[in-house]
Amino acid sequence: MIRRINTSFLTLLFAALLFLPVVVAGQLPSSTPRQEKLLNGLKVQMWNSPGDPKVSVRLRIHSGAAFDPQGKEGVMQLLADSFFPTADARSFFSEELGGSLEVATNYDYIQINVEARSSELVALLETLAQAVINPTIDKETVNGLKKLLAERVDTAEKSASYVADRAVAKRLFGTFPYGRPNLGDSASIQEIDFADLVFAKGRLLTADNATLSIAGGLDTALAFRAVRRYFGTWQKSDRRIPATFRQPDPPPTETAVIDLSFANQSEFRAASRGVARNDTDFFAADMLRRILNDRIKARYGPDSFVRFEPHILPGSFVIGISGTHPAPAESAAGHSGRFGEMISGPISEAEFVRARKETLDALRANAIDLWLDLDTFRLAAAKTEYERAQGVKIADLQRLMEKLKSQPAAYVHVRKKEGGETADSEIVQE
Repeated sequence: MIRRINTSFLTLLFAALLFLPVVVAGQLPSSTPRQEKLLNGLKVQMWNSPGDPKVSVRLRIHSGAAFDPQGKEGVMQLLADSFFPTADARSFFSEELGGSLEVATNYDYIQINVEARSSELVALLETLAQAVINPTIDKETVNGLKKLLAERVDTAEKSASYVADRAVAKRLFGTFPYGRPNLGDSASIQEIDFADLVFAKGRLLTADNATLSIAGGLDTALAFRAVRRYFGTWQKSDRRIPATFRQPDPPPTETAVIDLSFANQSEFRAASRGVARNDTDFFAADMLRRILNDRIKARYGPDSFVRFEPHILPGSFVIGISGTHPAPAESAAGHSGRFGEMISGPISEAEFVRARKETLDALRANAIDLWLDLDTFRLAAAKTEYERAQGVKIADLQRLMEKLKSQPAAYVHVRKKEGGETADSEIVQE
């Protein structure tokens, strides 16, 4: 009797082990899309989901605000804004195609996300191609976009949180691109001329510097014919512009204190250098950020956070502590020079398991963006990325934490100025 039970158990176990690879394969970020490439270098990825009434298209330009000329920050943001410069152009996707439009710009890329009814895919591709290949770049249009961007920046600069974020980035990176505002500021925006956008367009807005993904209920053959028809005339660049910049110097470790007359709460930031998106420690850093974020919230309150900002080149880890009154940040300011103390402590197995699950879930949920990341960040393959994430060990997180603790960090404290005008930053030696 015992022998029969053991035999049955072993048989079931063996069957389960045989079935395991199938389960794991089903957990990959996405099935491999149909991949094509136009003669002009534009890469195309297509996923067909039969029966889906919607289709989504993402066009990513693999150059972002890191390429803004120094003193003219905001060029790439304005270039992105020029694709759909009017309210009518932006509302076309919702009113005529039954979908939506979003244009996102960061240091690494410009990405246009559009959605429409599946039956409107050809019209969507035609509209998108016209907007990107021939954006409206003239003095009148650019001046109007500059005004709108300046208003957006002016609103942002009235936020103590935004001021703190920008100040700690500048302190950590200096004039390195990640230390400069990707939106620009009031001075840099005024320096931008429409000729700067024309130059950026010719240099960076090219077919071989872009990837197009199409997903939803679609006929892939029809979709690719439409892509060739509407995007086939897009110009190819003469050469690829690499994202190479001189690495920033170590940051000063004294706390920069900024008094703002309009601040409604105190903001503290501590930042240290992180890793690049294609670094072998990227997924370990993502998991570590999730663990540290939970710890900082538990220690300093729900408005506090830990942010990991990876880029094409090494980015940053940022600790943020916010408060509706000065007490939390005043207390945190005492940690200046002791970044390591704020993140120290052994990582428990429970913390690691939870963070690992969250990272893997996010990787699966953002499968299409992962495929776009392959080109932006020069990654090997989607399957390889998933395997890298699965292979992270708790020791990798602990090792990365020790590295962060040993690095110099930048500190900024934004507080409310009582009466008078907003003061310049003052450096407080701890």
